[in-house]
Amino acid sequence: MLKRLGLFLLTNLLVVVTVGLILNIVLPLLGIQPQGVWALAVFCGVFGMTGAFISLALSRWTAKRVYNIQLIDSKTMDHNLRALYDMVARLAKRAGLPETPEVGIYDSPDPNAFATGPSKSKSLVAFSSGLLRSMESSEVEAVAAHEITHISSGDMVTMTLLTGIANALVMFLSRLVAQVIDSFFRDEDGDGGLGFFGYIMVVMLLDTFFMLLASIPLAAFSRYREYRADAGSAKLTSPGSMINALRSLGKMMDIPTQKDSFAMSKINSSRRVSLFATHPSLEDRIARLSKA
Repeated sequence: MLKRLGLFLLTNLLVVVTVGLILNIVLPLLGIQPQGVWALAVFCGVFGMTGAFISLALSRWTAKRVYNIQLIDSKTMDHNLRALYDMVARLAKRAGLPETPEVGIYDSPDPNAFATGPSKSKSLVAFSSGLLRSMESSEVEAVAAHEITHISSGDMVTMTLLTGIANALVMFLSRLVAQVIDSFFRDEDGDGGLGFFGYIMVVMLLDTFFMLLASIPLAAFSRYREYRADAGSAKLTSPGSMINALRSLGKMMDIPTQKDSFAMSKINSSRRVSLFATHPSLEDRIARLSKA
């Protein structure tokens, strides 16, 4: 199941586990121990939200290095790449963005594109070489409009908030349940229980379990925002252009896609639709656009 969500869930799990080590090992060694349910909730909330927003703040920097993205601008010598930048700039202005996003390309046969960044004025739109080679200019424009809509709708920030809340709940529930289990195995004198290392192992197992459950509503929101971005693209360009772009993606579904931490940000996923799917099926997306 973790593979279906790529490294996105793995990243969040690592955040949760890291915070768990801080709460259960580092803080006690420093003589700091959260007391009571409310204290635990505050600690988990602070650490959960902090980890999510740190990931968001570093998202552009991370994407550029993970994909070895080549940035382009209005002074780029290559005519086709300069035209791509100008297209994104026009769409950004039409969508009311305060700044034109950074525009980049990366080498990959996977026909995809994604947007990331901490705010509407500090964002990045990246296109794979596979997408640029396989699509008509009107289809590329529709894909660009889809990504611009993600930025103008604040989807990255909203997803970060939801992720932070999920992280906090996962950490809180894991420790609360572990404390209940520990108390169950103690006798009337308070002896027994899980022990120090047993408690940590139980917490980590519960972190993994609750993170999988938390991924269900996160994936549901991701599917919802894909529908919304498709509708935004249809308004910025035309429904027909977005439908054609989705059909082109459908024809190339047999091309292996890269599983990574930006899977949720991409315009398309070849994974089968399920509770854990970050994208709706292309058929459903086309059907919704056709009814618009």
